Amino acid sequence: MCHTVITDTKMDKQWQSFVAYNASSPDELALVNGARHLGFFFRERDDENNMVCETWDGVKKYKLLNLIEFDSTRKRMTVVVRTQQDQVLVICKGADSIIEKRLRPGQASLRTT
Repeated sequence: MCHTVITDTKMDKQWQSFVAYNASSPDELALVNGARHLGFFFRERDDENNMVCETWDGVKKYKLLNLIEFDSTRKRMTVVVRTQQDQVLVICKGADSIIEKRLRPGQASLRTT
């Protein structure tokens, strides 16, 4: 969910609809397509600023609370979302060399997805 991908619903030659992704970088496109391939399909960002995703557990909505864009100084991007269970998640992606320096043992974990 840590991305700025925009979805576009299109029709194929058999008039079947499908979701195409538009991304500002090939890395973002690859991450979102990879997640889709593994069962976490980003469907859209709805009118209420929810990120709607289809997972192996059904459709999930994550309220986008804040987005800190990637820049060359920070070398990372961060999103803050609220789950349907009212949990707040901070999700960050970026260069390993930048992220690992900010982790403390017992305080946080580095999960790559």
